[in-house]
Amino acid sequence: MAKEECILSAKDVEIQFSLRGRRLTAIRKCSLDLYEGETLAIVGESGSGKSVFTKAFVGMLDSNGSITNGSIMYDGVDISKYKTEKEWLRIRGKKIAMVMQDPMTSLNPLKKIGVQIQESIELHQGLKGEEAKAEAIEMLKKVGIPDPEHRFNQYPHEFSGGMRQRVVIAIAVACKPQILICDEPTTALDVTIQAQILDLIRNLQRELKMTIIYITHDLGVVANVADRVAVMYAGQIVEYGLVNEIFYDAWHPYTWALLSSLPQLGVKGEELPSIEGTPPNLFNVIKGDAFAPRNKQALAIDFAKEPPFFSISETHKAKTWYLDPRSPKIEQPETIRRMRERLRKRG
Repeated sequence: MAKEECILSAKDVEIQFSLRGRRLTAIRKCSLDLYEGETLAIVGESGSGKSVFTKAFVGMLDSNGSITNGSIMYDGVDISKYKTEKEWLRIRGKKIAMVMQDPMTSLNPLKKIGVQIQESIELHQGLKGEEAKAEAIEMLKKVGIPDPEHRFNQYPHEFSGGMRQRVVIAIAVACKPQILICDEPTTALDVTIQAQILDLIRNLQRELKMTIIYITHDLGVVANVADRVAVMYAGQIVEYGLVNEIFYDAWHPYTWALLSSLPQLGVKGEELPSIEGTPPNLFNVIKGDAFAPRNKQALAIDFAKEPPFFSISETHKAKTWYLDPRSPKIEQPETIRRMRERLRKRG
């Protein structure tokens, strides 16, 4: 990916929320580069900061949240400095769009779905009336909704969950954005519909030449769609690399824990591993490695000093003291070795 053009670069981003007179640091000095045409998956358990981090790219933080440090460079401008809706409307929808995880809360139940797509087109493309309506019907065709002329005049409750998700995707891509953020786009859908939605997004990406960010905790989805993976924990990216590097040569203990918990890797008769403990309280100042209290192989330094990123390859880095040359030798868990062996056997 290093040869591709970097189209968005977040550096040392810090995001805080004010709650009952206290400050909660949801994102802690988080950095990420996004490359043209790639599919990046951001993974981590609930509360790790995946959605909050990417909402900062489109100015959709809650009213009590703000970017308190760092920069987000896009198209030569630091968009982290935007304060008004007028500023955000220059890029939101038109250049960076977002698909929310629950289509029923994203759609207005009192408006026909065609009107909701048409509104997006009129706001960002400058088309009006019949022209905008024709474009909205065309978008319904592109996302695979049958009889789009008839469906244009129906309400969200008249659609199934999978069809509603297609409508939300149509609204997001109606303005042909450069970057599409998909926040848990297949949540609550059955496996067959999930595969259809992922194929739809992949086809739209090729047709419209978009860059995609997937936010998910489903590693099965990640394996199917991603070029690169960023693993988040407690408001930080702790490891990132190409999808094969993360699945077959991970080095952060949190990534190990996520992969070890995959049901597909369980051994018959053995208990499936789980991640013990709970994430840290983000109201508090976190000292050292945030995952250390849940890591049975934590080093003494993990509780005292935050690790930097160490390079495993040109495209793969992990934020763990395990990779420091002075560290005692720590072996990757059996799960990771087993996955690598499967890959080797498949050639």
